[in-house]
Amino acid sequence: MAPERTVFVGTYTAPGKSKGIYVMRQDPTTGALHHRLTVGDIANPSWVCVHPSRRFLFAVIETKEYEGQLSGGVASYAIDQASGNLSLLSRQPSGGGDPCYLCVDSSGNFLLVANHESGTLGVLPIEADGRLQPASHIVQHYGHGAHQYHEGPHAHCVMADPFGERIVVCDKGINKVMLYYLDTESGTVRASDPPFLAMPPGAGPRHVSFHPSGRFAYVNGEQNMTVNACTYDVDTGELAVIQSEPTLPTGAPGDRHSTAQILVEPGGRYVYTSNRGNDSLAIHAIDQETGRITLVGHQSTGGRTPRNFQTDPTGRFLYAANQNSDTIVPFRIDDATGRLTALDPVEVPNPVCIQFM
Repeated sequence: MAPERTVFVGTYTAPGKSKGIYVMRQDPTTGALHHRLTVGDIANPSWVCVHPSRRFLFAVIETKEYEGQLSGGVASYAIDQASGNLSLLSRQPSGGGDPCYLCVDSSGNFLLVANHESGTLGVLPIEADGRLQPASHIVQHYGHGAHQYHEGPHAHCVMADPFGERIVVCDKGINKVMLYYLDTESGTVRASDPPFLAMPPGAGPRHVSFHPSGRFAYVNGEQNMTVNACTYDVDTGELAVIQSEPTLPTGAPGDRHSTAQILVEPGGRYVYTSNRGNDSLAIHAIDQETGRITLVGHQSTGGRTPRNFQTDPTGRFLYAANQNSDTIVPFRIDDATGRLTALDPVEVPNPVCIQFM
């Protein structure tokens, strides 16, 4: 029997329901989640990520002010391998307001943070013991997009490409996906060439997810409710949109709706996108030769305002975080079709982000 897996859930504490980071256990046979403990020494840990060594967890402190600075914060924790309990190691300013996404670079030596309010990318060195140092570089984005909410930069996602060559940042405010090189000696970044992908007008790129081959990437337009299939050339660094498809069911109203998360499942056969307002997941099949997508269907998330969702490492189960109904709903993924079957929900206050250890 496979051992249980540790799962960390980031939340919003500001409404007063959540107490912090929730540590769960996943039954790998049934997919069920069980609450183990809560780490309550942090405000608005809306996004969390696990270090590749699995020894440390990092969390944003999604606030506009942090210790008297116009910035949010980030925290690092040591992970108890047996219980999943977290011990605080360090905290640092994030380099901008409302940090909402973070990741560890491919070297494992730097934490990369997308700061939504200020439209900045923060780079923080990670010591061998998991402690964070002050930011070694803060990159400010400039410009605006065509949408009414695109009056200035709003970085929303940052990740390393699958080859460890470049850093990819979605900035919905300037309607661009930015591409950078990270210098792992100095902890600074410089623009790739070409330096960005300009998205279709009004898209508002929020998140990106790469195909396991690294040849394709998928970007969700937060404002225009689209999933955008892209080709990616690691040699030239060119990222190009080849197809844009709606994420809402035909005829569904889109007013006051927006997409949140996009994710290619581990097998690379399907890409899922969450629709806030419609409270559903759009399911698209991926052509393995071209990267183009075909609609499979839509699945209710069983709650309100789905934010992040995540598959387990095997790709057998998907977990949808319904922020405004305080639930995480597990789904079993059908290998043959990509369709989802809902399992019993688990209560978690204001869940936003789900990460497996």
